Amino acid sequence: MIRRPAGRPALLGPDDMSNTLSGLFASEPVSRHFDDAALLAAMARFEAALAAAQADAGIVPRTAAVRIEAVCAARFGPAASIRDAAAGADPFAPGALAAAARRAGTLAIPFVQALTEAVGREDAEAARWVHWGATSQDVADTALALAAAAAGAELQAQLARAGDALARLADVHRTTTITGRTLLQPATPVPFGWKLACWLSPLVRSRAGLAAALEAARVLQFGGASGIRAALGGRGDAVAEALAARLGLAAPAISWHGSRDRVARLGAELGLLAGAMARIGRDVSLLMQGEVAEVFEPGGTGRGGSSAMPHKRNPVASMLALQAGLRAPGLVATLLAQLPGEHERGLGTWQADWWTIGALFECAGSATAAIGEALEGLQVDADAMRANLERTGGFVYAEAVTLALAGTLGRPAAQAQMERLCRDAIDRGEPLREALARARGASPVLAAALPEGMLDALFDPQAQRGDADAMIDGTLAQWRAG
Repeated sequence: MIRRPAGRPALLGPDDMSNTLSGLFASEPVSRHFDDAALLAAMARFEAALAAAQADAGIVPRTAAVRIEAVCAARFGPAASIRDAAAGADPFAPGALAAAARRAGTLAIPFVQALTEAVGREDAEAARWVHWGATSQDVADTALALAAAAAGAELQAQLARAGDALARLADVHRTTTITGRTLLQPATPVPFGWKLACWLSPLVRSRAGLAAALEAARVLQFGGASGIRAALGGRGDAVAEALAARLGLAAPAISWHGSRDRVARLGAELGLLAGAMARIGRDVSLLMQGEVAEVFEPGGTGRGGSSAMPHKRNPVASMLALQAGLRAPGLVATLLAQLPGEHERGLGTWQADWWTIGALFECAGSATAAIGEALEGLQVDADAMRANLERTGGFVYAEAVTLALAGTLGRPAAQAQMERLCRDAIDRGEPLREALARARGASPVLAAALPEGMLDALFDPQAQRGDADAMIDGTLAQWRAG
């Protein structure tokens, strides 16, 4: 997942291979916070803020903290350069750091070494104070918290866009009727606005759950070697508070080296969001099938075409959402599996969190952006919905007729009567309304139980709305209360 987004300073050396094609399955505003440059910049933010906070506490000389901050800004700030001419090959090149990290067991070790050397070239005394009292996991986990907060803000904006589009569509299509489908078969008529509200309902919960998980994960990790900050001589709490404030993070009551529930909870919420978007994508793709043709994603040059078939209009947004929804569960399982880590710092568990959480943000961001774009330009063919409903031969109203008949015959007898009548009508290729007319002519009981005026209402989809309006109103109110 190596990308260099537009506007970010180049930090990759010419020997590094940028995996930019992975942007096919990513939303750049979200995923850019987990690329190589973002990881190194977040680690540098931690080291710079650590030195400044320790200077505030009287642990690190102020001149040393200023120098460390300046080197971090020069190498990873907006005006960062690719190389340090005096150093030759860039010690911060991701490829070189990755190779060294495989030997060291953590990216923090070669990174801190490179930073110490860079500071030392400017000020040998200041270099003594780089990473003072911290440990590798402090850098990694705090970088993760910083990236998650930034990516989360972008993802929340994308979620709002998708949800707002759904809410508008649900309002517009309150009286548009579509065939309800259960087990992929025609069931009963439902308002299309209600179906849209059903898509929206999980997003209400995802928005709240994601916000809570992001807030819980927006927390500093600073415990030192084993988590108790023993190297700071009793001034660790003050440093932690100042460090957290400088980074815009919360200071936890206790170190969380071995307690990975915050990370797993955030990952689970990202997986749920990706799944909710994939569900919308699944339905849209089914409604776009040529045999159905009730809903279409927006078209345009280069969108949804085929390299072989010029007539194709493929559901590309749905495809992206489904791809993300299928990837996410395994990633969430990885985070859940690391919860029983060993002692104060686990082996082979938390070390993958940056890339696992990054991949989950990639999934959730890609799916949410794709579905949001599709919903904003969604094309709804109400005539096709009506035609498909009529094509069912009226059998989608069988439940309503059965319940009306049950008022006279009782539910078991009415159910049995209608099952026989439907089977016979299907065998004859006869619409349900015609089959009922024939049966009423032969049975005074049926004629009395189902007068013609009642049948008009039973075969009117607008008279079969049930509690759909109240459900739509309730869901829209929940979303808009946001």
